[in-house]
Amino acid sequence: MKLDRETALIEAILFLETDPMDEKTLSRISGLPKEGVEKILSLLRERYAAEDHGMELLMMGGGYLFSPKRELWEQLKDRYGRKNDSRLSRAAMETLSIVAYSQPVTRGEIENIRGVAADNMIKLLLSRNLIREVGKKDAPGKPVQYGTTREFLTLFRLGSIADLPRLDEQESERFELNG
Repeated sequence: MKLDRETALIEAILFLETDPMDEKTLSRISGLPKEGVEKILSLLRERYAAEDHGMELLMMGGGYLFSPKRELWEQLKDRYGRKNDSRLSRAAMETLSIVAYSQPVTRGEIENIRGVAADNMIKLLLSRNLIREVGKKDAPGKPVQYGTTREFLTLFRLGSIADLPRLDEQESERFELNG
């Protein structure tokens, strides 16, 4: 049946790609119409949701990719997760959290929230492609503003920034930019 071959093709593309793939890109690579790709993605998501599959089809960073099911990750992460040298320090995670929840945000604003210099953390997060320059603030000196990247979304298994966990009132006040 033709649909089975088309489904297998999309499945193979998703398996071979390392970055999330959106419907438009999958359509271009496969030569299938976008509507057909959308149906196949729905079918694959349903198929991989079954208990006997170790993978799931996730929407992350604006595209789809295969990932081990969350309930299996605890057993797999020591061998297949990021190595110790790529883990982020508490200071880096704090800086990344500020960028994620306050973006677009400048270095000065990050330092105001953290209470300490942020240059090294910003350099680290830029080098890991977890944040990027998103523009310049319309303020004296035109400081660079930072925001999160698609790599950030993928690392934290988020479909978009809207999927970030909600902050309670105290946490929310901490990330507010004053001035």
